Amino acid sequence: MDFNWNEWLNLALRWFHVFTGILWIGQTFFFTWLDGRFNKEDTVWMVHSGGFYTVDKLKVPQQLPATLRWFKWEAALTWLSGFVLLNLMYYHGGLMVDPDVAKLGVWTAAGIGIASLVLGWVVYDLLWLSPLAKNETAGAAVAYMLVVAAAYGLSQTLSGRAAYMHVGALMGTIMAANVWMRILPAQRQLIAAVKDGTAPDLTLAARAKQRSKHNTFMVIPVVLIMLSNHYPVATYGNRYGWIILAVLLLVGAGAAKILRRA
Repeated sequence: MDFNWNEWLNLALRWFHVFTGILWIGQTFFFTWLDGRFNKEDTVWMVHSGGFYTVDKLKVPQQLPATLRWFKWEAALTWLSGFVLLNLMYYHGGLMVDPDVAKLGVWTAAGIGIASLVLGWVVYDLLWLSPLAKNETAGAAVAYMLVVAAAYGLSQTLSGRAAYMHVGALMGTIMAANVWMRILPAQRQLIAAVKDGTAPDLTLAARAKQRSKHNTFMVIPVVLIMLSNHYPVATYGNRYGWIILAVLLLVGAGAAKILRRA
Protein backbone atom coordinates (compact mmCIF):
# COMPACT_ATOMS: atom_id res chain seq x y z
CA MET A 1 0.00 0.00 0.00
CA ASP A 2 1.26 3.46 -0.85
CA PHE A 3 2.51 5.21 2.30
CA ASN A 4 0.32 8.25 1.88
CA TRP A 5 -2.82 6.16 1.49
CA ASN A 6 -1.80 4.10 4.49
CA GLU A 7 -1.35 7.25 6.54
CA TRP A 8 -4.74 8.63 5.52
CA LEU A 9 -6.38 5.29 6.34
CA ASN A 10 -4.67 5.29 9.72
CA LEU A 11 -5.82 8.85 10.40
CA ALA A 12 -9.42 8.14 9.37
CA LEU A 13 -9.60 4.99 11.48
CA ARG A 14 -8.04 6.72 14.48
CA TRP A 15 -10.46 9.64 14.20
CA PHE A 16 -13.43 7.27 13.92
CA HIS A 17 -12.19 5.18 16.85
CA VAL A 18 -11.66 8.20 19.10
CA PHE A 19 -14.99 9.77 18.13
CA THR A 20 -17.05 6.64 18.77
CA GLY A 21 -15.07 6.13 21.99
CA ILE A 22 -16.05 9.62 23.15
CA LEU A 23 -19.71 8.81 22.50
CA TRP A 24 -19.45 5.50 24.37
CA ILE A 25 -17.48 6.85 27.32
CA GLY A 26 -19.68 9.93 27.56
CA GLN A 27 -22.97 8.07 27.73
CA THR A 28 -21.48 5.47 30.10
CA PHE A 29 -20.40 8.10 32.63
CA PHE A 30 -23.61 10.09 32.15
CA PHE A 31 -25.78 7.10 33.05
CA THR A 32 -23.42 6.23 35.91
CA TRP A 33 -23.78 9.76 37.27
CA LEU A 34 -27.54 9.69 36.71
CA ASP A 35 -27.91 6.38 38.53
CA GLY A 36 -25.94 7.75 41.47
CA ARG A 37 -28.27 10.72 41.78
CA PHE A 38 -31.26 8.40 42.28
CA ASN A 39 -29.75 7.28 45.57
CA LYS A 40 -30.54 10.79 46.86
CA GLU A 41 -33.40 12.01 44.64
CA ASP A 42 -36.64 10.51 43.30
CA THR A 43 -36.56 12.67 40.18
CA VAL A 44 -33.48 14.25 38.62
CA TRP A 45 -33.82 17.75 37.21
CA MET A 46 -31.26 18.97 34.70
CA VAL A 47 -30.77 22.02 32.51
CA HIS A 48 -28.83 22.02 29.25
CA SER A 49 -28.85 24.03 26.03
CA GLY A 50 -31.64 26.29 27.19
CA GLY A 51 -34.00 23.44 28.14
CA PHE A 52 -35.07 21.73 31.36
CA TYR A 53 -35.18 17.95 31.63
CA THR A 54 -36.67 15.62 34.24
CA VAL A 55 -35.72 11.96 34.53
CA ASP A 56 -37.33 9.20 36.62
CA LYS A 57 -35.95 5.73 37.23
CA LEU A 58 -38.16 2.65 36.88
CA LYS A 59 -36.68 -0.68 37.87
CA VAL A 60 -39.72 -2.52 36.52
CA PRO A 61 -41.94 -0.42 34.22
CA GLN A 62 -45.64 -1.22 34.16
CA GLN A 63 -45.69 -0.80 30.41
CA LEU A 64 -43.14 -0.14 27.70
CA PRO A 65 -43.06 3.10 25.69
CA ALA A 66 -43.68 3.11 21.96
CA THR A 67 -40.02 4.02 21.37
CA LEU A 68 -37.28 2.63 23.58
CA ARG A 69 -33.82 4.17 23.25
CA TRP A 70 -30.89 1.77 23.16
CA PHE A 71 -27.22 2.64 23.58
CA LYS A 72 -25.18 -0.13 22.01
CA TRP A 73 -23.64 0.83 18.68
CA GLU A 74 -21.09 3.15 20.29
CA ALA A 75 -19.49 0.14 21.97
CA ALA A 76 -19.57 -2.04 18.85
CA LEU A 77 -18.13 0.62 16.54
CA THR A 78 -15.42 1.62 19.02
CA TRP A 79 -14.27 -1.98 19.40
CA LEU A 80 -14.46 -2.80 15.68
CA SER A 81 -12.50 0.30 14.65
CA GLY A 82 -9.97 -0.39 17.40
CA PHE A 83 -9.47 -3.95 16.23
CA VAL A 84 -8.96 -2.78 12.64
CA LEU A 85 -6.35 -0.30 13.90
CA LEU A 86 -4.68 -3.08 15.89
CA ASN A 87 -4.42 -5.12 12.69
CA LEU A 88 -3.17 -2.21 10.61
CA MET A 89 -0.56 -0.89 13.02
CA TYR A 90 0.59 -4.00 14.86
CA TYR A 91 -0.21 -7.24 13.03
CA HIS A 92 0.63 -5.72 9.64
CA GLY A 93 2.68 -2.74 10.79
CA GLY A 94 5.75 -4.43 12.24
CA LEU A 95 5.23 -3.33 15.85
CA MET A 96 4.54 -6.72 17.43
CA VAL A 97 8.03 -8.16 17.75
CA ASP A 98 11.16 -7.06 19.57
CA PRO A 99 14.11 -9.48 19.10
CA ASP A 100 15.60 -8.30 22.38
CA VAL A 101 12.47 -9.53 24.18
CA ALA A 102 11.68 -12.78 22.36
CA LYS A 103 12.57 -14.25 18.98
CA LEU A 104 9.08 -14.73 17.57
CA GLY A 105 7.63 -14.58 14.09
CA VAL A 106 5.19 -11.77 13.42
CA TRP A 107 2.20 -14.07 13.06
CA THR A 108 3.15 -16.08 16.13
CA ALA A 109 3.18 -12.82 18.06
CA ALA A 110 -0.13 -11.82 16.47
CA GLY A 111 -1.61 -15.18 17.50
CA ILE A 112 -0.49 -14.57 21.09
CA GLY A 113 -2.06 -11.10 20.98
CA ILE A 114 -5.43 -12.33 19.66
CA ALA A 115 -5.43 -15.27 22.07
CA SER A 116 -4.92 -12.87 24.97
CA LEU A 117 -8.08 -10.98 24.00
CA VAL A 118 -10.23 -14.12 23.71
CA LEU A 119 -8.82 -15.87 26.78
CA GLY A 120 -8.94 -12.65 28.79
CA TRP A 121 -12.68 -12.25 28.19
CA VAL A 122 -13.38 -15.90 29.04
CA VAL A 123 -11.42 -15.73 32.31
CA TYR A 124 -13.00 -12.39 33.29
CA ASP A 125 -16.51 -13.60 32.51
CA LEU A 126 -16.09 -16.85 34.44
CA LEU A 127 -14.67 -14.91 37.39
CA TRP A 128 -17.71 -12.64 37.59
CA LEU A 129 -20.16 -15.49 37.10
CA SER A 130 -18.55 -17.37 39.98
CA PRO A 131 -19.51 -17.05 43.68
CA LEU A 132 -16.62 -14.58 44.05
CA ALA A 133 -18.77 -12.02 42.20
CA LYS A 134 -20.82 -11.56 45.37
CA ASN A 135 -17.79 -9.94 47.03
CA GLU A 136 -16.88 -7.09 44.69
CA THR A 137 -13.74 -6.10 46.59
CA ALA A 138 -12.28 -9.60 46.45
CA GLY A 139 -13.37 -10.00 42.82
CA ALA A 140 -11.75 -6.70 41.86
CA ALA A 141 -8.50 -7.69 43.61
CA VAL A 142 -8.36 -11.01 41.76
CA ALA A 143 -9.22 -9.32 38.45
CA TYR A 144 -6.47 -6.74 38.99
CA MET A 145 -3.88 -9.43 39.72
CA LEU A 146 -4.91 -11.32 36.58
CA VAL A 147 -4.54 -8.20 34.42
CA VAL A 148 -1.11 -7.50 35.93
CA ALA A 149 -0.13 -11.12 35.26
CA ALA A 150 -1.27 -10.70 31.65
CA ALA A 151 0.77 -7.49 31.38
CA TYR A 152 3.85 -9.28 32.67
CA GLY A 153 3.37 -12.28 30.38
CA LEU A 154 2.84 -10.12 27.30
CA SER A 155 5.86 -7.96 28.18
CA GLN A 156 8.01 -11.12 28.10
CA THR A 157 6.85 -12.15 24.62
CA LEU A 158 5.82 -9.07 22.62
CA SER A 159 7.47 -5.71 22.08
CA GLY A 160 6.89 -3.29 24.94
CA ARG A 161 4.55 -1.15 22.87
CA ALA A 162 2.54 -4.15 21.67
CA ALA A 163 2.31 -5.52 25.21
CA TYR A 164 0.87 -2.22 26.48
CA MET A 165 -1.56 -1.95 23.61
CA HIS A 166 -2.82 -5.51 24.04
CA VAL A 167 -3.54 -4.93 27.71
CA GLY A 168 -5.63 -1.93 26.62
CA ALA A 169 -7.24 -3.97 23.84
CA LEU A 170 -8.00 -6.73 26.35
CA MET A 171 -9.89 -4.34 28.61
CA GLY A 172 -11.60 -2.75 25.61
CA THR A 173 -12.69 -6.21 24.45
CA ILE A 174 -14.05 -7.01 27.91
CA MET A 175 -15.96 -3.73 27.95
CA ALA A 176 -17.54 -4.30 24.52
CA ALA A 177 -18.33 -7.94 25.34
CA ASN A 178 -19.95 -6.81 28.59
CA VAL A 179 -22.30 -4.60 26.59
CA TRP A 180 -23.20 -7.11 23.90
CA MET A 181 -23.01 -10.42 25.75
CA ARG A 182 -24.16 -9.56 29.27
CA ILE A 183 -25.86 -6.16 29.52
CA LEU A 184 -27.99 -6.17 26.36
CA PRO A 185 -29.21 -9.80 26.71
CA ALA A 186 -30.22 -9.09 30.33
CA GLN A 187 -32.12 -5.99 29.25
CA ARG A 188 -33.91 -7.91 26.50
CA GLN A 189 -35.00 -10.59 28.95
CA LEU A 190 -36.31 -7.95 31.35
CA ILE A 191 -38.25 -6.28 28.53
CA ALA A 192 -39.66 -9.65 27.42
CA ALA A 193 -40.89 -10.29 30.97
CA VAL A 194 -42.69 -6.93 31.05
CA LYS A 195 -44.32 -7.67 27.69
CA ASP A 196 -45.44 -11.09 28.91
CA GLY A 197 -46.71 -9.71 32.20
CA THR A 198 -44.44 -11.99 34.21
CA ALA A 199 -42.16 -11.10 37.12
CA PRO A 200 -38.75 -10.06 35.76
CA ASP A 201 -35.60 -11.66 37.12
CA LEU A 202 -34.00 -8.75 38.98
CA THR A 203 -30.73 -10.65 39.31
CA LEU A 204 -30.28 -9.97 35.58
CA ALA A 205 -30.60 -6.24 36.23
CA ALA A 206 -28.10 -6.45 39.08
CA ARG A 207 -25.60 -8.35 36.92
CA ALA A 208 -25.99 -5.88 34.04
CA LYS A 209 -25.44 -2.97 36.42
CA GLN A 210 -22.34 -4.64 37.85
CA ARG A 211 -20.84 -5.10 34.37
CA SER A 212 -21.64 -1.49 33.49
CA LYS A 213 -19.86 -0.43 36.69
CA HIS A 214 -16.83 -2.48 35.68
CA ASN A 215 -16.74 -0.66 32.34
CA THR A 216 -16.50 2.72 34.05
CA PHE A 217 -13.49 1.49 36.03
CA MET A 218 -11.73 0.09 32.96
CA VAL A 219 -12.21 2.95 30.54
CA ILE A 220 -9.79 5.45 32.11
CA PRO A 221 -6.88 2.96 32.25
CA VAL A 222 -7.63 2.14 28.60
CA VAL A 223 -7.32 5.83 27.64
CA LEU A 224 -4.08 6.09 29.64
CA ILE A 225 -2.69 3.12 27.70
CA MET A 226 -3.67 4.74 24.40
CA LEU A 227 -1.76 7.88 25.37
CA SER A 228 1.28 5.88 26.49
CA ASN A 229 2.34 5.55 22.83
CA HIS A 230 3.48 9.17 23.00
CA TYR A 231 5.63 8.63 26.11
CA PRO A 232 7.79 5.54 25.47
CA VAL A 233 10.56 6.47 27.90
CA ALA A 234 8.16 6.74 30.83
CA THR A 235 5.95 3.78 29.91
CA TYR A 236 6.39 0.82 27.57
CA GLY A 237 10.06 1.55 26.78
CA ASN A 238 11.05 1.58 30.43
CA ARG A 239 12.78 -1.53 31.80
CA TYR A 240 10.03 -1.67 34.45
CA GLY A 241 7.30 -1.05 31.91
CA TRP A 242 4.89 -3.72 33.16
CA ILE A 243 5.18 -2.43 36.74
CA ILE A 244 4.48 1.10 35.53
CA LEU A 245 1.45 -0.26 33.68
CA ALA A 246 0.25 -1.96 36.88
CA VAL A 247 0.45 1.41 38.66
CA LEU A 248 -1.34 3.19 35.80
CA LEU A 249 -4.19 0.69 36.10
CA LEU A 250 -4.64 1.62 39.75
CA VAL A 251 -4.40 5.36 39.00
CA GLY A 252 -7.04 5.04 36.28
CA ALA A 253 -9.35 3.02 38.49
CA GLY A 254 -8.91 5.57 41.28
CA ALA A 255 -9.79 8.42 38.92
CA ALA A 256 -12.88 6.50 37.79
CA LYS A 257 -13.97 6.04 41.40
CA ILE A 258 -13.74 9.80 41.98
CA LEU A 259 -15.76 10.50 38.83
CA ARG A 260 -18.42 8.00 39.84
CA ARG A 261 -18.96 9.92 43.09
CA ALA A 262 -18.82 13.40 41.54
